Amino acid sequence: MFMGEYNHTIDAKGRLIVPAKFREELGEAFVITNGNDGCLNIYTEEAWETFLEKLKLLPNNRDKREIVRMFVAKANQVEVDKQGRILVPPALREHAGLEKDVVLAGAIDKIEVWNKAKWDVEADVTEIDDIAERLADLGLSI
Repeated sequence: MFMGEYNHTIDAKGRLIVPAKFREELGEAFVITNGNDGCLNIYTEEAWETFLEKLKLLPNNRDKREIVRMFVAKANQVEVDKQGRILVPPALREHAGLEKDVVLAGAIDKIEVWNKAKWDVEADVTEIDDIAERLADLGLSI
């Protein structure tokens, strides 16, 4: 399970340090692709394969084709170098607006990679009571 929030920078070549705690869970190679709300998602190879297997079972309709184009076609397998960095492909950096300051956020079964300014807006928890009420509506309490 991935949890926690880590601030890092991405260099001009697109290299990003993956926190050691996340690297332990990810292994040496994993998948990075577009994510929701303007971030990137990092998946273990096992989680990615599970997603692909479920995707294969869906009927071949427009929704499936759009999902394949947005997430699968944009996906890249990446490996960690000796300094604990990955190379984020230019198209993915552009999708997420990654230029310098970056946040890697644990999201249970994946890691989200955010432009720090976007993250600060998305992760604003000033309305924690509202979120708690919405969770309660779903049968969860914090």
